[in-house]
Amino acid sequence: MRTIRFAVLAAAVPALLSLAACEDPAKDKPKATVAPASSAQAETKPAAAATTETLDVDATASTVGFIGSKVTGKHEGKFEKIAGKITLADGKAEGGRISFEVETASVKTDAADLDKHLKNADFFDVEKFPKATFASTAIKAGGTNGATHTVTGDLDLHGVKKSITFPVTITIAADAATGTAEFSINRKDFNITIAGKPDDLIRDDVLLKLTLKAPRKK
Repeated sequence: MRTIRFAVLAAAVPALLSLAACEDPAKDKPKATVAPASSAQAETKPAAAATTETLDVDATASTVGFIGSKVTGKHEGKFEKIAGKITLADGKAEGGRISFEVETASVKTDAADLDKHLKNADFFDVEKFPKATFASTAIKAGGTNGATHTVTGDLDLHGVKKSITFPVTITIAADAATGTAEFSINRKDFNITIAGKPDDLIRDDVLLKLTLKAPRKK
């Protein structure tokens, strides 16, 4: 009888662990392609004949957010202090430029204790790396998962600068230019390598959720 009970328990444990496990929020999202950072000379510059329009991102209508997860749960967060610019070339995104920066100490999540942890050396190390930045080097029409464009640019995060490519949906209206994107990056590519607890490991992939809205001058 005791042997039967042990057998039943052994069979039940994997099922219970499966039920307790948190679904990976990055699982079905596009994954950014990562490459060495480009040189400054390679940055996209609108053609000389193009009419350019540089717009300031409205921080109150924009979000640079993320979802990180571990085996048993996930946390959603964002940076509360952001700034950026969207440059159009002849009224189009192609040939233009997108850039933004965040103050890492402004990170805010759904858990106050986590906010403190994210600011220390295990994660963003905000005293050493007070800002994270992104500047596009290419914007091309067409993208995966129904996106309107594909953007390539240099992401400088946690003291590591790498080129990433990801799909973006860009809308250019009479009153504003807006870009939205959801894609994952591997945090270890940027030297954020904390493993987490042995029985509750932190996943490597982090889902980034971006919305940048820049009003057009009338």
